[in-house]
Amino acid sequence: MNVINGSFEHSKTLAGVGAILLLFGLVPYAGWVLAIIGVVLLVIGVKELSSYYQDERVYQNTLAGVKFYVVAVVAAAAAIVAIMIGIASATDWKFTNFPTSFVPTVGFGIGVAALLAGLVIAFVFYILAASHLKRVFDSLAQKSGEASFATAGTLLWLGAILTIVLVGLVLIFVAWIFATVGFFSMKSRQYQQFMQQQTDHGYTPSSPSSPQPSVQ
Repeated sequence: MNVINGSFEHSKTLAGVGAILLLFGLVPYAGWVLAIIGVVLLVIGVKELSSYYQDERVYQNTLAGVKFYVVAVVAAAAAIVAIMIGIASATDWKFTNFPTSFVPTVGFGIGVAALLAGLVIAFVFYILAASHLKRVFDSLAQKSGEASFATAGTLLWLGAILTIVLVGLVLIFVAWIFATVGFFSMKSRQYQQFMQQQTDHGYTPSSPSSPQPSVQ
């Protein structure tokens, strides 16, 4: 395998492993660590794929999507903390027992307002993140010929819109499964050109698992 193909294989493997680790982000306790590692590997892999395809927009959209996701997570976390503090100010809840009384306070009102504002901000930025990643997957689908990327982008976008219901989270999870399949199924441009030449000359294309041609 030549240097170009070797770099391509390395790039798609990094991105694929990153996508897998993102799927394990739901694992209790260690999930968030796996998710962070997954994001790092995904960004590095996509950056290299962006260079391979000579399209900087792929990497820029990925980076923008990750940044928007971070803002969404921070906003959601802040909203949760705010409402917890608000509830604590209106009850005798001390985070170690259940509240037994409730007296409306200014702190509780601020907590509710912060909760609503945080959730709205989180939702908006989550939509923006999904929008940018959809562009990434659509670009990769067009460049690599892997339909799994197009499916991943569509499911991710729909899932982001439907995050207010359970089905949205399911769609997002399935979207990353398709993205993972897409990364590991990608073929180099040399392989795609070789298969196209075979088709143009009337030969039956070999199976996807066949070794990729070596380009000198």
